[in-house]
Amino acid sequence: IYSDAIDICIDGLNEVTPDTRAMITTFVESYFKGNIIIGTQSMECQTPSSATTYVLQPLKPKQIKEFLLSRYKIMPPDAPISGMKYKQACEKYIDTVLDEYQSEEERKAVRRMLSNPMDLTIVAQMIAYGQKPDLLNLQQQQYQYMAQEYEQLYLRKFPLEAFAEAVYQMRLQDQVAIPADKWFEELICMERHKMVICRIFVDHAGNDRKEWYFRHDKIQDFFIVQTFLGEGKDLPNKHISDPRFRGVYFLLATLLPWNAAWHLRETLIQYAANTKDHTVSDTFVQLLLSRQAA
Repeated sequence: IYSDAIDICIDGLNEVTPDTRAMITTFVESYFKGNIIIGTQSMECQTPSSATTYVLQPLKPKQIKEFLLSRYKIMPPDAPISGMKYKQACEKYIDTVLDEYQSEEERKAVRRMLSNPMDLTIVAQMIAYGQKPDLLNLQQQQYQYMAQEYEQLYLRKFPLEAFAEAVYQMRLQDQVAIPADKWFEELICMERHKMVICRIFVDHAGNDRKEWYFRHDKIQDFFIVQTFLGEGKDLPNKHISDPRFRGVYFLLATLLPWNAAWHLRETLIQYAANTKDHTVSDTFVQLLLSRQAA
């Protein structure tokens, strides 16, 4: 490490426990002469004393528009808004979306959301379908359109409860590939709506095989959060200390009934006060405030 023989890249610092973050910090400080880069989402944490911090800035409106326009090539061919109408709809959306929020803090939050390629791709889908993107519920919107098409194709409702439970178990077991033998029809429909991707590889016997993966953790989190919702569920209190469910708690801030969300807020704040781990509580509070303002 000291001789520059290897460069070390550590990504997802926000996805590990406080103890693991402390170990990483100690490691980096011990090898301060090495070439080490650490990636993390925004969170409150103590950075290594020898580190230089770079903050990725949100996209400018022009850049957001350019990205939306570039998504046109991956939209379904039967999308109702296409061609010049799609371009005009994107331009209109960018021109108006920031004006819908009054405070500067809200505008900054919107720009952060519109700087995420995954979220922007869903925004592009909603525009192509002639719908107004709901920035606080993008995954819900994406799911609804997928589920509508699924019902039209297979004459039955998408098995949300069963699929969500399977995805929850995947997260518990750190399993990333979705079992295609049980969910093939669901995966085909989800792939069309850019929710999953299919990867083809050759196994040890020389046969072609397919494996399916969620396109982004946010999509997997959307299905997992379904298992957290509902009266009498203890899961919101069960996984507070588990960094694998960080994104699920952010969804709970917008999906739980208001009183339940406020109660969970107090629980998260108390947990943060006791453990000094604010990786979930701070963002949860911000999302709850954005929901209140909306």
